[in-house]
Amino acid sequence: MPTGTNSAEIRITDVIAHPLTQRLPRPTVTSWGTYTDVSIVLVEVRTDAGITGVGEALARFSPKAYAELIETSLKPRLVGGNPTDIQAHWRTMRRALSGRAGGMLFEAISGVDIALWDILGKVAGLPVHRLLGGMGRTEVPVYAASVNWGSDEFMDRELDGYLEKGFPRIKIKIANPVRDACRRIARLRKRAGDEIELCVDANWAYTLEEAVEVGRALSDNAYFWFEEPLRPEDEAGYEELHRRCATPLAAGESNYTLDQAMRLVANQTLSYLQPDVARSGGISETRRMAEFAAAHDVQYAPHIGMSGIVCETASVHLAAAMPNIRAMECETDSSPFKTALTGAAPGADRQKNGMLPVPTGPGLGIEIDWDAVARLRA
Repeated sequence: MPTGTNSAEIRITDVIAHPLTQRLPRPTVTSWGTYTDVSIVLVEVRTDAGITGVGEALARFSPKAYAELIETSLKPRLVGGNPTDIQAHWRTMRRALSGRAGGMLFEAISGVDIALWDILGKVAGLPVHRLLGGMGRTEVPVYAASVNWGSDEFMDRELDGYLEKGFPRIKIKIANPVRDACRRIARLRKRAGDEIELCVDANWAYTLEEAVEVGRALSDNAYFWFEEPLRPEDEAGYEELHRRCATPLAAGESNYTLDQAMRLVANQTLSYLQPDVARSGGISETRRMAEFAAAHDVQYAPHIGMSGIVCETASVHLAAAMPNIRAMECETDSSPFKTALTGAAPGADRQKNGMLPVPTGPGLGIEIDWDAVARLRA
């Protein structure tokens, strides 16, 4: 792969969207329900210099619709342009659809933006985290995601598995009824011991009063955050919960842009901001969100969820470069999106004692197995 190319001369020649679908090795169970299948869109941006960038769009369902949006609405705005003009391309793509920021458009933009940063790194011969300014980190802290919601015995087994893998930080999914959630919060704390850091993710399961009750159980058992207890639109509810709940609040995976995160970050209702690089406008917008959080003493905790190796790798670069990183989600499902798309092992297999190495190659530092892409195409 050529690097060090004259960036003034390079041009985008093609943008290809690959809609991919897979059956999860084991279902993911949250307050939303049970996920057995999930999708992403892998975005390939080609140039006349022989340099190709790859990105990932969070497209859990209907991936072909995302692919059509990318190839019919974004591609014509990109071909012929210089791939290193990332800010200009981001603004141009934003105008592909009218209306407020969010939804499929921004997840689609995310995939293209990540690919453009991959190209920029390859042109410069530097890893993305260096292009972002860098903090000199060679590894980043991660937490295991997640202990799925289920019976006591099931959740015990899930927790034990993460403890055996050496994770010092573990996330637990909670749901209704509240009484069961509170009981399991105490049960899993006792099982993990006091030295393991535990947090929970409610996936919008609760009303305000229910969240206050769950928050007491979390505080009593020293959990380090309470993630997405309420609907993301309920900003006033988050502010009231912050006043009545001693456990720090975490949210942001449902935000698409910085302006959607501003209120709860600026008033420090959130202690942890969790944008997902495959949803929140790619590396460009996620960086702005993380830096805004840093300016308001709010910590950055990248969300990964059921995404693939490209999202995970882009998140590692951001985690390595941002000054306010707390810990990055390390999804432990052994899905083909993480195990088959590159020769690199997923983060869950490479982490050691909750620390994950930072890529050192140019761009994202990964090479895609296009035969695997063809097998997983929706």
